[in-house]
Amino acid sequence: MTNKSQRPTLDALARQLAEAVPGNLKSISGDMERNFKSMIQSGLSKMDLVTREEFDIQTAVLSKTREKLELLETRLKELEDGQFG
Repeated sequence: MTNKSQRPTLDALARQLAEAVPGNLKSISGDMERNFKSMIQSGLSKMDLVTREEFDIQTAVLSKTREKLELLETRLKELEDGQFG
């Protein structure tokens, strides 16, 4: 997974886009940065995305489920070996 400190924020993305504007348009970079941020937010809101918190919760649930499944598989193998071995 990506380290949280390495993930760009929405503000950082908008700032990078505004900084990429040619020099002769730098005088309106503040307005462009706000517009870029608004456009990015609008685009992201239309996508079916989950928050980082929701993702982390589901990752933890999946991890616990995997652990339980491995324990059940081990127990099943022990029972089968004891009964048929």
